[in-house]
Amino acid sequence: MTSLPDSLVNACLMPAYVAGSPPDWVRRALDDGLAGIAVFGRTVRLADGLIAERITNPLRAMRQDLLIGLDEEGGDVTRLGYDHGSAYPGNHALGSVDDPVLTRSVAGAMARDLRSHQVNLDFAPCLDLLPDERSPVIGLRSFGTDPHRVAAHGVQFLRGLQDAGVAAAVKHFPGHGSARTDSHHDLPVVAHSARTLRERDLVPFRAAVDAGVKAVMTAHVRYPALDSLPATLSPRIIGGLLREEMGFRGVVVSDGIDMSALRDRWGTARAAVLAWVAGVDLVAIGGRDGEQPCVEIRAAVRQAVADGELPLSRLEEAAERVNGLRAWTAAQPVPGGHGGHAGVGLRAARLALRSRGDCRLAGPPYVVELHGAPSSAVGAARWGLAPVLARLDFLAGHEIRRPDEAAAEVPAGASPLVLVVRDAFRDPWQLRCVAAFLDRRPDTTLVAMGLPEDLRLTGGGALATSGAALVNAIAAAEALSGRAWPQDTPSPGTVPEQAAGVPSRKDDLRT
Repeated sequence: MTSLPDSLVNACLMPAYVAGSPPDWVRRALDDGLAGIAVFGRTVRLADGLIAERITNPLRAMRQDLLIGLDEEGGDVTRLGYDHGSAYPGNHALGSVDDPVLTRSVAGAMARDLRSHQVNLDFAPCLDLLPDERSPVIGLRSFGTDPHRVAAHGVQFLRGLQDAGVAAAVKHFPGHGSARTDSHHDLPVVAHSARTLRERDLVPFRAAVDAGVKAVMTAHVRYPALDSLPATLSPRIIGGLLREEMGFRGVVVSDGIDMSALRDRWGTARAAVLAWVAGVDLVAIGGRDGEQPCVEIRAAVRQAVADGELPLSRLEEAAERVNGLRAWTAAQPVPGGHGGHAGVGLRAARLALRSRGDCRLAGPPYVVELHGAPSSAVGAARWGLAPVLARLDFLAGHEIRRPDEAAAEVPAGASPLVLVVRDAFRDPWQLRCVAAFLDRRPDTTLVAMGLPEDLRLTGGGALATSGAALVNAIAAAEALSGRAWPQDTPSPGTVPEQAAGVPSRKDDLRT
């Protein structure tokens, strides 16, 4: 067994931890060269949402130049807004507005918020196309179906991030949007021809590489036209396609190496070794605590180097690229102020709102929200319309219904009825609920906070927000009530957990 130093492996690793504050193993790993830490929703919640105070500031005190990365896509996939909703709409909303200058402004404001929280690497933007709206993992995370529109918005988004000093990691290379399987749970297969991939799915990634993106995140997806191995483990896709053909010279970062797509077939440690062999530079470990996976990965790497499977030079090359990214982020000027959304996110959400029929309500409504199971990428991020209406003093009552609960009656009464759904068109439980509501209360106003496809479920009044961010909810509430939000800049604490004096059958509004 070789005496390979742990510090070289650590220089190419980015684990997460699951605790309210950085545990001792993180300090020891940072002292021994760990590249950085990935922050996920469970850690944010354990830290009571105090990201800077309890997560990033303590980490920076341990090591100033480490990478701190998270998935801040805006919209439904947010970590900064995990407990109160995002101040920015997501990609689908921005793509529907189709103003690349606005997209860049939103990303720049988001980057300033990230910098104020000591975050310097954003696993965004998502450059996957959405040719199939039934994709279980991409959905609202895509700018749309047209590769050139996705490319235009993706380039402006990454420029907005990087101009403000946050490295962008575009994802999921070479394209996840056509997959019917979520790689968090199993290994998807995209059976497109190589020509289709090059002429469609790869268009946004080529544009991002040409625009100077700092990092590219690989997909745990198999593309038989390119290789029998999934992209994260494929020398042909990383070394041949991304490096040689497309000319990318930045950091290749894996999606969470412990996701089921790889873990169930190769095991986490073995998958990490194969990823480095394939050309990945920075191996990320997902939302579980990374202490034991890091131990197992280091041991597996020592064995692979000793066996000649993983050349030492490959690890040294990966570490050099990651160190270069760390140096770039450390050299960025310190931003002034306390963040940067300045209302641009709310303005974008208002522009993205789509309505059909007369949605202005005569009085405060009774709101029923259908909360299905969230995707792994979204997690348990908070969302909802009722608390925003309560802030506008325009709510008669509300309840949340979930699929594991007994069926409830359709509310009767004089109040207008609002039914809030999220991608109901692909959820049998939500479809049954919508049918029951429209049968008993044809005057129901539908608010679709997922893909606009849900508008087809009703012929009556309906709103489509293209996302469940806080700003999307505000835009919908303004349209329903005719009342303006009392401030331009949504912020944590703006929306109460439970509006005082408002009757509810549930105590919280979290998924």
